[in-house]
Amino acid sequence: MLWIAVSFVLLAMLVFAVIKARRMKNVRDFEANSVDAETLRGLLNPDPRVLLYDVRQPLDLLAYSEMIPGARRIPPKEVMANPTLIPADKDAVFYCTCEAQKTSLEIVRHARTLGYDRLKVLRGGLAAWKAKGYPVETYRESFRLDTAG
Repeated sequence: MLWIAVSFVLLAMLVFAVIKARRMKNVRDFEANSVDAETLRGLLNPDPRVLLYDVRQPLDLLAYSEMIPGARRIPPKEVMANPTLIPADKDAVFYCTCEAQKTSLEIVRHARTLGYDRLKVLRGGLAAWKAKGYPVETYRESFRLDTAG
């Protein structure tokens, strides 16, 4: 009976260690593949040295109809289905309004599996940009409110 309890404790410790290691890898991966708002501003001004993509979900775009000047809007579903919408040979930064940059990270991770290695995520997304007092402009183009899963 004691060996069962010890085995259970050891297994629980192993699971905990694996989860913690994965979390730490994700944090390191995010830090290495992201830029903060101040760095992005420096990359965009006075002459843009990176491409900037707004990959917010349609409902997020509806809720926050502003974007960073110079950004190009690409619907997340489209870029996931066709990564060639972004050039593989240029530096690019992606942003969204997800709290943990979920949409941006998903796109960058997917593109990296296809050989795109010059992509970054804006840490904190549009909210971090606005929190610094940097300019935004109204998004005026039409878009589809795709609510299908």
